[in-house]
Amino acid sequence: MSAGGLTRQAKRSLQQQAKYAGLNVFVAPTANHDNILRSCQEASLRLTNGNPLSQIDGKLIAIKDNICTLDEPTTCASAMLQGYQSPFAATVVEKLKAAGAVITGKTNLDEFGMGSYSINSIHGPVKSAGFEPGKERTVGGSSGGSALAVQTGQCFAALGTDTGGSIRLPAAWTGTVGFKPSYGIVSRWGVVAYANSLDTVDQIRGYDARDPTSVAYRSRIRFHIKQSRVRPSYPLRVGVPLEYLVSELHPSVCNAWSLTLARLEKQGHTIRHISLPSTKSALSAYYVIAPAEASSNLAKYDGVRYGNKASPSHSAPSSSSPDERRNKGNPLFSPTRGAHLGPEVRRRILLGSYTLSSTAIDNYFIRAQKVRRLVQDDFNRVFALSHPLLPHPNLQSPSMSAEPNSSTADEGVDVIITPTSLRPAPLLAELIAEREGDPAKQFYEDLYTVPASLAGLPAVSVPVEGGERSHEKVGMQITGQFGDDDLVLRVGRDVEKLSEK
Repeated sequence: MSAGGLTRQAKRSLQQQAKYAGLNVFVAPTANHDNILRSCQEASLRLTNGNPLSQIDGKLIAIKDNICTLDEPTTCASAMLQGYQSPFAATVVEKLKAAGAVITGKTNLDEFGMGSYSINSIHGPVKSAGFEPGKERTVGGSSGGSALAVQTGQCFAALGTDTGGSIRLPAAWTGTVGFKPSYGIVSRWGVVAYANSLDTVDQIRGYDARDPTSVAYRSRIRFHIKQSRVRPSYPLRVGVPLEYLVSELHPSVCNAWSLTLARLEKQGHTIRHISLPSTKSALSAYYVIAPAEASSNLAKYDGVRYGNKASPSHSAPSSSSPDERRNKGNPLFSPTRGAHLGPEVRRRILLGSYTLSSTAIDNYFIRAQKVRRLVQDDFNRVFALSHPLLPHPNLQSPSMSAEPNSSTADEGVDVIITPTSLRPAPLLAELIAEREGDPAKQFYEDLYTVPASLAGLPAVSVPVEGGERSHEKVGMQITGQFGDDDLVLRVGRDVEKLSEK
């Protein structure tokens, strides 16, 4: 891009923000446009002088509102944190600014990242563009605001977080690209936690000592990522899981999947049918593990340690109120959480608290963790490249790279390609009504995205042609072995390009 192009692009994005303000994309847009344009002009000068800070120097980046920033509030779309100003910025935000990126505001989401449609927000639902009032379709969740900001040109790119598909599902339903890196490759420090063992952020890699789950530079994982592959990655061996061919798969999504595989086969890649038998139990395991971790993480929001305190009308009910009897021994904690946490968050806290209780932990949480290990084993069995965290027969020191999986080096696959979602984006009005009648129905939207999250694998959703409506895009998901993020992104780029031909 030319030096002057940075400023022109920024102006167009700011105009788009004003044009699409009614879509509820931003919860805290940057009000000072002069500062944004000034930063873009400084980046233009660096580009003219031949010393840009990075490829995103001067580009407008939006930030999901569960990632801490210094200049804007961080509310997680919750009344509990309304008006909260973080005293520090997340590592990913610091890295973006160091690379010259210009932060253009905070985007809407499901409260605390809990939801698949971006409708569980105190700021109201995120509405899709290009539809008549009342016929809007969901943009997916929980990173719906970030995805729609990119789709409508309100920024160059946007940060999201992915716990069980919260980046990939919105990308699929907005026709954008959404990437979930290998767990631990990108620092989570400064990201408000939902489920610690599942949360990932889609941004710049790098070790961060402040994040205990961050991958250390000296580990064999980092060495594995940097090394060239043992065998050339092209032509590809593409895996197609038989368990993903479910009756609920929409015909237009199935058609797009078939077209994608046919295009790859025409390019000389090999399509191999594989089996991931634990996929059938992955969704159930996820919705035990994630709420359990969430119930622990959100326990601190009590109006004393963190979060807004309930008003006197909530904390001091009348003597005839049943709330007084229920909260008699806890006059602040229960009213505060009842008043400031939304119904979906409360539902998941209750579910998680139960599965961690002494009477249920063995039957639910422990079993879910065993299923999670089976899901990981399934992936390790089908990938040709061994998992770099697992011991290998010839591994003598942590600095050695991962060996090819000896049992699957010949018959294994390089990547797995599946749809990102079961169906095209549903109507927003139907989902809001459905939320009241059967709130658990939304869980099924994550059927294809959850397995990669449980295994900590990199996955990207890219748009391909094949939808039932005119020019509709369908999200196609590419999943790779742990640490093989670069190959996943490269295959995603190729799949998207093949669709455009």
